[in-house]
Amino acid sequence: MVNVSYEPLYVAYLVYFNRDRDYFECHEVLEELWLKLDRAPVYKGLLQIAVGLYHFRNGNFRGGHMMLDSAVHKLEHASPQALGINMAKLVDEARACARQLAAAVVGGSAGLQRQPSVYRDLTIEIVDPGLRQAVEDASPSIPANIPQQRGPRRGEKHEQRQQALEASVRRRQAARSFCSAPPGTKGTT
Repeated sequence: MVNVSYEPLYVAYLVYFNRDRDYFECHEVLEELWLKLDRAPVYKGLLQIAVGLYHFRNGNFRGGHMMLDSAVHKLEHASPQALGINMAKLVDEARACARQLAAAVVGGSAGLQRQPSVYRDLTIEIVDPGLRQAVEDASPSIPANIPQQRGPRRGEKHEQRQQALEASVRRRQAARSFCSAPPGTKGTT
């Protein structure tokens, strides 16, 4: 059996998603990973599912629909068990939520009065035992955000992650500059 190691930010995303249903924090941690991995579409899709659920739960049906629909388009061609999760099931559930919200958005306020959108949390099914263990191991060290953030306000944790990300980018740029310097100039100032 192959031992696959998963990014700690991805593991944190799964903890916040399944344990806490804290979709704002899911966005925060996965955005950092998405940027670190050169905007990988699969991470963008997972990020958008969290944002879509955040909007849906807070009554922003149009925003929820847009995010969930975009996520489905990004993830529907991924492997059914990509990133150690049941991606096919998650895509199907996100698609169902997007359709539900589309009906509410098209119907406008009259449509919402006749057939209100019923919100429900989604659960990401973890199919890789190694990932399941990583999530279980990380969970006690990831504190829940109580109360959860309900507005688009960036906090201290985001600032710390952003500073670490910027430092990482600077290190990569410096390494690239060093590697691309003409021979005989490396290590000189």
